[in-house]
Amino acid sequence: MRHRKKGRKLNRTWSHRKSMLRNMVTTFLDAGQIETTDAKAKEVRSLAEKLVTVAKRGDTVAARRHVMKVVRDRKVVAKLFGEIAPRYSDRPGGYTRVLKMENRRGDGAQLSILQFVTEPVTFKEKKPRTGDDELAGPAVIGAAPAAPAEETAPEEPPAEETPVEEASEETAAEDEAEPDEQTEAAEEESAAEEPEPAEDDKKE
Repeated sequence: MRHRKKGRKLNRTWSHRKSMLRNMVTTFLDAGQIETTDAKAKEVRSLAEKLVTVAKRGDTVAARRHVMKVVRDRKVVAKLFGEIAPRYSDRPGGYTRVLKMENRRGDGAQLSILQFVTEPVTFKEKKPRTGDDELAGPAVIGAAPAAPAEETAPEEPPAEETPVEEASEETAAEDEAEPDEQTEAAEEESAAEEPEPAEDDKKE
């Protein structure tokens, strides 16, 4: 297992490698760009981005002392806290880039350019996962959901209008017919209730 094996030895001793990276990161922070081999550029990038992150957290005495352990030039430290760190206040890492160049003549080593990123930071919109389409809602974040289609009720046919005069005549005729029927029914009931004359009365 490669525990505690991070980094590149660069065919140098620990003290030589430490001094070389310290000088290279100081030059890079001062000039903003250096050209070196690809392996050295990647090692300097890691160290330089850590120093920028420390400077972004705040211009304090502790932060400056932490940076001064690596960068011994006070002017470069002042530039790091005054110019470089505020420039990347909104960028969450990735302050530098490594651009590969042609191979070096002689030993054929891969050359690269290490430089700071100057483009403004842009964030991509998050797309919902395939399994969460129903829960995610609209695909574009911040977009309002589509309004539901309005349901139109079926039109009812217009009711037939009856003239007012005909309706009033029909109601009057019904009212006249009802009392006649009631009087006839009352006469039949009274006739049925009258007692028949006794036989003695008939003989007399």
